[in-house]
Amino acid sequence: MAVKILSVDDETDLELLLTQYFRRKIRKGEYEFFFAHNGLEALQILLKNPDIAIILSDINMPEMDGLTLLAKVNEMRNPSLKCIMVSAYGDMDNIRHAMNNGAFDFATKPIDLDDLQITIDKAVEQIEYIRSAQKEHATLVDIQSDLSVAREIQQGILPRNFDLKMADAGKVDIYASMLAAKDVGGDFYDFFPIDDHRIGFTIADVSGKGVPASIFMAVSHTLIKAIGTRAQSPDECMKTVNDMLCDESVNSMFVTVFYGIYDLQTGLVEFTNAGHNPPFILHADGSVEMLKCSCNLVLGAMGGMPYNKETLQLNDGDALVMYTDGVTEAEDKDHGQFGEDRLAAVLAELKGASSKQIVDTINAKVIEFVDGAPQSDDITQLVIRRK
Repeated sequence: MAVKILSVDDETDLELLLTQYFRRKIRKGEYEFFFAHNGLEALQILLKNPDIAIILSDINMPEMDGLTLLAKVNEMRNPSLKCIMVSAYGDMDNIRHAMNNGAFDFATKPIDLDDLQITIDKAVEQIEYIRSAQKEHATLVDIQSDLSVAREIQQGILPRNFDLKMADAGKVDIYASMLAAKDVGGDFYDFFPIDDHRIGFTIADVSGKGVPASIFMAVSHTLIKAIGTRAQSPDECMKTVNDMLCDESVNSMFVTVFYGIYDLQTGLVEFTNAGHNPPFILHADGSVEMLKCSCNLVLGAMGGMPYNKETLQLNDGDALVMYTDGVTEAEDKDHGQFGEDRLAAVLAELKGASSKQIVDTINAKVIEFVDGAPQSDDITQLVIRRK
């Protein structure tokens, strides 16, 4: 595209001089000139041609002088519009004033056109750089907008209403949260009815961060819920989901999952741990223990793998506290980690607490521990407490 140049000068012979000197660039479509005889005419031309890149303006003109025009151009706040001011060699006070007020450069009369060509080339170089930066900024703004929408969609996938519409819902207390490290995350949790008295539940952590992890998260979440609602046992569910993810997995992504089926009437939990952090059990008497469970292969790494099913009995007042490694691996400014021992100590002070109190307290303790250090991983929790 041609570089559009507006020459503003009350001396009409400058128009002929410029068009003659730059005739080859005009003929090749490199330059396109516009001409005005004072600042008012210049502003009218600018309104009709907002893509003008360079203004070559005399300082001393009738009706509106060059310094006033420069002030009006500054009000447009267009960093890719450059003003080159022209005045007599002895008019250094006005030239200095113009430079102090944002002019890109200056030329003195009589104009040395060879030198003016060099000045215009410098201005074009800066204009191209600024326009490139503006384009990149606009692209980043669009990406940020898309990520904000993606975050809303992802948050919409996760349950926010923890009231079960089941006959025995009063026997269980469920709460969860997910604090994403980026606009979108790879952690997720879920719970859903399987039959009249059983619910499926899961907490998971996808490898990687950002948009790829969020897409893999959405796929994994959908598959687990779709297969889980068929009332398959946890081991069968994990085997089926693993094989499906392996068929479609790209870039060697995988997901750690703790998936279980909870019987609201009996408190029995059937579960399979696919490479995830072992949960803690906060007993009704205030004692805390880490759940002993076999660790099967993560989902999405290798197809055809067997998975083990295990059981756990939750008694009245017991809470199953599940979390992702964003909790235990949260780092302070000295790169010390929150750790499993600190998590167990926090739980030991929460005897009789509700699921929401447990989740909120752990989040608060993690935030207190990191003390402003940047969050490097998603922080996710799911707590199921037998009333």
